[in-house]
Amino acid sequence: MPNIQIYYVKRSFDVQKAERYFKERRVPFQPVDMRRHAPGRRELELFARAAGGVGALLDRSSPKVLSHYAAYMHDEQALIDELMEDPSLMRAPIVRNGQKVTIGVDEAVWAGWLT
Repeated sequence: MPNIQIYYVKRSFDVQKAERYFKERRVPFQPVDMRRHAPGRRELELFARAAGGVGALLDRSSPKVLSHYAAYMHDEQALIDELMEDPSLMRAPIVRNGQKVTIGVDEAVWAGWLT
């Protein structure tokens, strides 16, 4: 049985889509509001590996992110520190199943987790 966690800062359309995907398949999941339970350094490093680097975790479609100096940082450890301070800079949803992680909606990968 998968151990699904859905990380988000605000309930966007993509977060709702992820929740609906697992609800429709009767797969229990744990929603994690990163404003209340900010991810730690090891979690962010796991997310970064899945995304292809810490910079890929940033939601570059958001004007807030583009106006933040973190969008232009190149030091990965400093960027992780910024994301720990302000998780609202990250893309959502981040869906985790143990050590496996997807950033955004990826139903093909989720289907593989359920088989």
